[in-house]
Amino acid sequence: MKMAFVLTLSALLFANISTAEEPLPELEIKNIDEGVYMHISYEKYPSWGLVASNGLVVVEGKNAYIIDTPVSTKDTEKLVQWIDAQGFKTAASISTHFHSDSTAGIAYLNSKSIPTYASTQTNALLKKKGDEQATHSFDKNPYWLIKNKIEAYYPGAGHTPDNLVIWLPEQKILFGGCFVKPEGLGNLGDAVIKDWPASAEKLIQRYSNAKIVVPGHGAMGDASLLEKTKQRALEAVRDKSPNLK
Repeated sequence: MKMAFVLTLSALLFANISTAEEPLPELEIKNIDEGVYMHISYEKYPSWGLVASNGLVVVEGKNAYIIDTPVSTKDTEKLVQWIDAQGFKTAASISTHFHSDSTAGIAYLNSKSIPTYASTQTNALLKKKGDEQATHSFDKNPYWLIKNKIEAYYPGAGHTPDNLVIWLPEQKILFGGCFVKPEGLGNLGDAVIKDWPASAEKLIQRYSNAKIVVPGHGAMGDASLLEKTKQRALEAVRDKSPNLK
């Protein structure tokens, strides 16, 4: 009986270890409009479990622009390989905030001499964290990565002090990044909750004609995701969240 118990316990421990070491899902790339692809990468976090993170690839002629890198160096390398396989050149990347689900691939892109862009505020926060910085920074708001094609806009603080959104006027696609949180605000470790509702209202006023809104996590939708984000932020303000700054 004792030997059977030991064997059963060992089997359970092995099963738990096997589950913990299960490989992450592969990088996904989906076409969502003409010349626009959504990349989805995965990472496990102690407090959140398996999390899918969204970014974009925007194609202009033969050039491809990465909007937020995948969440790991490995998947960033895979994304660049995919871009090459389509016959495009990775022309640049732009990151919407300093968290790793937006910037983890910067070091790899820098090592390949691919231009990387981030706001001055984002680069300062990366430097403070000891992480690799983008090779180009900007202060203009809005800032056009590609004139009339790819616009970066800072609505004010929310998910982080530096969070940007990316607007594609031709396709009427808004990449809201981690600022857009229609189902719940998620990680509030660097959030500025008191500013989030007003910042969301700026996006509503500016991009109410968005055909597609892509959040940093979760399913894409329409411009109603912006109002839902504002309501979640207002609820957090009313609840006087312990993370309130």
